[in-house]
Amino acid sequence: MYSPPYNRLEDRRELIGFMRANNFPVLVTGTGGTLHGSHLPATVHEEGESLVLDMHMARANAQWKEFFDDEVLVIFTGPHAYVSPRWYEEKERVPTWNYTAVHAYGIPSRIEDREAKRLSQRRLIEIMDPQWLPRFDALSEKYVTMMLEGIVNFRIPVARIETRWKLSQNRGRREMELIIAELERSGEAPLAALMRQHLVQE
Repeated sequence: MYSPPYNRLEDRRELIGFMRANNFPVLVTGTGGTLHGSHLPATVHEEGESLVLDMHMARANAQWKEFFDDEVLVIFTGPHAYVSPRWYEEKERVPTWNYTAVHAYGIPSRIEDREAKRLSQRRLIEIMDPQWLPRFDALSEKYVTMMLEGIVNFRIPVARIETRWKLSQNRGRREMELIIAELERSGEAPLAALMRQHLVQE
């Protein structure tokens, strides 16, 4: 991913928080041949200094059959919006798009153990729907087994990460403030809040 140095996110806590908050990424495989992509839920875990993505897909989705020893790409995206040249003080500007994205790369490995698969799903429910967790724990063994057989669980230890926080950092503070104000007026509060956060850090 093209990302000038001033657009890269270096703060590990913010990076992990972003990935966890935008936890429905796209998994891309087949970089050496036919490309395939799936939109999948993911949980992000810290194991020492390493990050691991815990994911699953329907067994009927043939993409998992492409998990060899090849690196895959997982794309996390966050707030984004069109930025109009009308919003700048300087009149000679062109339209652009502000956005946030993380590209995580790694080699997936399938989780075969039934209990490990169950725990993987339990962690996802614990994050997304903790109120329902007791009901999940009370499901019958037969039903859980049937459901687990219908999915493929896998882990991706993250080997490298690329980030782009394109938040008009190449403009002056005044122009960033003008863009933030317009984004807030147009209902793009999440992106405006990110810009404001990075404006304060400068």
